[in-house]
Amino acid sequence: MSSVKEFLKHEASGGILLMIATIIALVCQNTLLSEFYDSFLKTKFTVSLGEYALSKPLILWINDGLMAVFFFLIGLELKREVLEGELRNPSQIALPAIAGLGGIVIPAVIFYLFTKSDSFALSGWAIPTATDIAFALGILSLLGSRVPTSLKIFLMTLAIIDDLCAIIIIALFYTSDLSIFSLGIGGVCIAVLFALNRLGVRSKAAYLIVGLVFWTAVLKSGVHATLAGVITAFFIPLAIKSDDDKSMLKEIEHDLHGWVAYGVLPIFAFANAGIALRGVGVSELVSAVPLGIMLGLFIGKQLGVFAFSFIAIKAGLAKLPEGSSWAGLYGVAVLCGVGFTMSLFVNGLAYNDSDAFAYADKLAILLGSLASGVFGYLVLLLTSKKQSTNE
Repeated sequence: MSSVKEFLKHEASGGILLMIATIIALVCQNTLLSEFYDSFLKTKFTVSLGEYALSKPLILWINDGLMAVFFFLIGLELKREVLEGELRNPSQIALPAIAGLGGIVIPAVIFYLFTKSDSFALSGWAIPTATDIAFALGILSLLGSRVPTSLKIFLMTLAIIDDLCAIIIIALFYTSDLSIFSLGIGGVCIAVLFALNRLGVRSKAAYLIVGLVFWTAVLKSGVHATLAGVITAFFIPLAIKSDDDKSMLKEIEHDLHGWVAYGVLPIFAFANAGIALRGVGVSELVSAVPLGIMLGLFIGKQLGVFAFSFIAIKAGLAKLPEGSSWAGLYGVAVLCGVGFTMSLFVNGLAYNDSDAFAYADKLAILLGSLASGVFGYLVLLLTSKKQSTNE
């Protein structure tokens, strides 16, 4: 339970930093700082080793590099939860798993209905299926102890499952032309990571070095580089065979949590949330893609999560989180529509960071997430007040 509390604490306070980073990015893009902001993110950085070199704009180093660290942390959390946490017990995972499925299917269907006539637009179908755990828990933290811990754990578990689904979606649907040579190097790296794990190697540096080579190979292969972070995490040992009191996975997870919550995600938000509002009007926002995103996040997410949860509970497949109410569960379902960083990330993959929709797609992500956050907060606030009155 202590690891859960630490997770919730980092994600909640990190969500507040995300809000601040988003506001700063919007101010930079819509003031005299706009030109500096754009040129700064397009600044090229090169890392070379002999004749081999990686040269990318700063924003791609953030999206491909720093976000790989974020997904590495997600991989560590997934492995720990599956082996000894909330995802180990089928009865505990049933409700968030079914709810998470609804939170992916319904938003995707809504987006499809708006964009089915345009194949390029349709490629963004996964944008409204994401949930930003840091933002959502950041909003929950504002309510403090008025929200039952069981609902916080439900949201946390659902968001982890959501991230796992996002990883699978990225691997299957957002992979470009493949390089067999680079994939071969990646395969060798996986074999080495497997050997390190089976041999009980204690050196974190060994996993780090192989992980960096693996990340580079995946980056060059055409598969999105963030997947290297997840796969590497799966090979980090949970416990050292000769010392049951130590856990390399937990140590790395503990060390990384603060860096990701207070550094990686706010930097990603700053780099990707800078939207030129002056170029977006009502006509752009009511076009197919922005409408599909906004309604997918605000309507689709809450409808999918709550409806699937309701059916699962009524069918006896799962139970209502202990100490919570239907209204509280609905409030959390609404909060799942806060897609923000993950939605922005998938948006960049789907449309190759182009300005095809004049930033209306990114603004739609912000508006859909904002509406979900505000409405979800109000529902939970009114629910907690009603419960305290009844008591």
